[in-house]
Amino acid sequence: MWTPEQQQRLRHRLLDWYGQQGRDLPWRHTRDPYAIWVSEIMLQQTQVTTVLPYFQRWLEQLPHIQDLAVAAPAQVLKLWEGLGYYRRARYLQQAAQQLVAERQGVFPTTLEEAMGLPGIGRTTAAGILSAAFDRPLPILDGNVKRILARLGALPVPPRRATRQLWQWSETLLDRQHPRDFNQALMDLGALICRPRQPHCRECPWQEDCTAYNHRQQDHYPMSEPTPPRPHKTIAVAVVWQGEQLLIDQRLESSMLGGLWEFPGGKIEEGETAAECVVREVKEEIGIDVVVESALTTIDHAYSHFTITLIAFICRYVAGEARALQCSDVRWIYPSQLSEYAFPSANQKLFPALYEWLNTQSSSTS
Repeated sequence: MWTPEQQQRLRHRLLDWYGQQGRDLPWRHTRDPYAIWVSEIMLQQTQVTTVLPYFQRWLEQLPHIQDLAVAAPAQVLKLWEGLGYYRRARYLQQAAQQLVAERQGVFPTTLEEAMGLPGIGRTTAAGILSAAFDRPLPILDGNVKRILARLGALPVPPRRATRQLWQWSETLLDRQHPRDFNQALMDLGALICRPRQPHCRECPWQEDCTAYNHRQQDHYPMSEPTPPRPHKTIAVAVVWQGEQLLIDQRLESSMLGGLWEFPGGKIEEGETAAECVVREVKEEIGIDVVVESALTTIDHAYSHFTITLIAFICRYVAGEARALQCSDVRWIYPSQLSEYAFPSANQKLFPALYEWLNTQSSSTS
């Protein structure tokens, strides 16, 4: 695909550009595989600016693999709250526990062993090992796929050419400087070879980029039509008993497992939203409630579907709260909400809830 001379030129120019334009990121100031591993997992499908404060807080509270292994799951999820894709946090802890049990907390140095840990695929393993140990291993994340698709004018969508893209990444890898080369590739994708409106004039690979030389950089990578995301309408209940409200914990096996939420569920055909919350609370927790008023309605988008949450203020009537279709249930005071990790959609309800509380407080004073 590229001559040896081209390969050497591409490596040299990328590393030269990186030396001048590369981002100053905290995980690049360490060779600790644990810190690098945490950053790699956090950066999956999440932007650097979002990750930075999470990374700092995480290492302040869980500075070593052993700390993560013995941490309470609630603490792990709370530290992850807001990053989304919560399975990543659970896999991190499961992998830490495996490392402590099998390797005295020492991160492996081979690709096969790293890929044997929960939540670590080939790209993540290669990213960790090249950054921590300077192992000459290629990477192939979304940024790299886009760069290579443009550089080589890949004639099919990247999803259909994974093997070829791995071969290209392997061919171009600078085996003398794999750590810097892989970091440079990620920066090139984030800063220059962006999904839309790439900064081709500033690109160190411009001369050898097939897409650019044919003025087709916006044509690559080729895409496939994606079906519209399904939409769900869900009714939830903020149930009050005296001055406490009710929250329940999602089953570990479910999406967002381990997080806390207000009970509720999908509205069935022929059912009103208010009828739905009464039924769902009964099925989920085993208590009877009455709907007092509507609270708010919010929309939220997940990666594969969108939802509308219709929230109601409800009052407890009878029964004992039990975890029938959830992991746990608790009555808490509003001031305790911040102690629990909630999905982003539920967090969008908080402002309306606090406003309602202020209204109630004003009306009784």
